[in-house]
Amino acid sequence: MTRPTVVLVHGAFADASSWNGVTERLQRDGYSVVAPANPLRGLAGDSAYIASFLKSIQGPIVLVGHSYGGAVISTAAAGNSQVKSLVFVNAFMPDKGEALGALGDRFPGSELAAALRPVPFRNADGTNGTDLYLQAAKFHQAFAADLPAAVAAVMAAAQRPIVASAFMDKAAEAAWKTIPSWALVSTRDKAISPALERFEAQRAHARTVEVDASHVALVSHPDAVADLIRRAATGDGSSAQPALAGTGLSTLVLAGLGVLAGGTVLTGCGLIGAARKRREPGR
Repeated sequence: MTRPTVVLVHGAFADASSWNGVTERLQRDGYSVVAPANPLRGLAGDSAYIASFLKSIQGPIVLVGHSYGGAVISTAAAGNSQVKSLVFVNAFMPDKGEALGALGDRFPGSELAAALRPVPFRNADGTNGTDLYLQAAKFHQAFAADLPAAVAAVMAAAQRPIVASAFMDKAAEAAWKTIPSWALVSTRDKAISPALERFEAQRAHARTVEVDASHVALVSHPDAVADLIRRAATGDGSSAQPALAGTGLSTLVLAGLGVLAGGTVLTGCGLIGAARKRREPGR
């Protein structure tokens, strides 16, 4: 049986290096792993970009998305017969026609709306937009509370923004309806409500595990995330909890200093209002 290629898609406030700890473990097991850049410029464009990237891969694929990246992979995988499994890590899993902001509003628990820092920008054609960052002072508590504060501070300094209008974009597809799916829920997630993560996983009939982690389980618990991806790669439908060994303080510090924070999705009226106020014409 041909081993699948594992494709790891990051979310907002991050780049592909947020997957470093997971990548290392899967490569050690002999998996081919790629972690492409997610542009973070809007759901339609980001999904089209990842869909194009997938066409460059030969053979079966396990497609993995963290946070906002979950919404991206669920659209990007639609109609691609090479994608054999989807894995959602602390992720948004919108149904067709759902907008991320509205989906997030269905469940309380996210603390990110109060942590936002909107930054206006100008496009080459003269139109305006708004990028969203997390305030450095609130990054640790709202986003990565199970990492050392010093590691979270490095992540906050290097974070990448996402365009605010992305959270009003409606999902064009929901590939989890036709592709077997796995999901990881963090019980201490303050970026996406754990209740929302459980709801989405149940709706998608995803094989689900829960870990005692913040929103950045891919950084703080790479063993658990890698284990879930292995299950998706082999078709293991077990719902037993993964082992959480090998994620001590030393490992977290080394991993965190080498990566950016995993992506997140922002919800609440404040986010949607900012997006509407500054949404670029023609997007």
